[in-house]
Amino acid sequence: MDLQALVWFATVLVALLAVERWTHRHLQGVALLITGDTEVSVFLYALPLLPGVALHEISHALAATILGARVGRISIFPVRQGDRIQLGFVPVEQTGPLKTALIGLAPLLIGCLVLLLIGHLGLGLGPVGTALAAGDWKAAGQGLAQVLRTRDAWLWAYLAFAVSNTMLPSRSDMRAWPVLLLFFALVAGIVLLLEMGPALAQPLSAALRWLAVICTLTLLVDLPFVLLIALLEYLLSRLRGVRVEYR
Repeated sequence: MDLQALVWFATVLVALLAVERWTHRHLQGVALLITGDTEVSVFLYALPLLPGVALHEISHALAATILGARVGRISIFPVRQGDRIQLGFVPVEQTGPLKTALIGLAPLLIGCLVLLLIGHLGLGLGPVGTALAAGDWKAAGQGLAQVLRTRDAWLWAYLAFAVSNTMLPSRSDMRAWPVLLLFFALVAGIVLLLEMGPALAQPLSAALRWLAVICTLTLLVDLPFVLLIALLEYLLSRLRGVRVEYR
């Protein structure tokens, strides 16, 4: 059993969840500092995440349709609900707990697939991922620096940022944590299949390591945007002479 890869994947996924929560809070803060209006800031906050929000809601709708649940009209416009903001919504017919969990899990599964496609086809991160999977951090760093020098790297990086910060379960997706636990259970099930024999051990172990690599690369792609958001918030706070308080 490839426990090292499983622990690596679980650790990076939890880190992604923390980064996503921070990003959403501070993007709202930057939008509020720019506009000075709580209602207008909702739309400004949602704008950079729009591609990811659309993918999130389409994933729910696609999973519900496959599982035989009726789906209503998809909305990708933000709505304030009390002290929080709902970025998108798709009404789905009420189903059993298992189907509900799978529908809630769909954005995470499809998001990982889209990030894999962006990494391989858009950013050309294949060599970087290979180096990470082999534990060669020096080669991974050199490969990442080369990727960032390509012409359209920042466009693909932005799309990866938008997807990664909207693919994790929302509060309405079974309160997030149970859905993530289901995801971990599915991954652990794949790891357990390694015990079925040497014929499956190598490809399944490689798949698990690549899943961990995808999340690691996503964190690396998110880092410049996190720093940019933090810098914008600091500069706007100094210019306006006010500071956003987070609860």
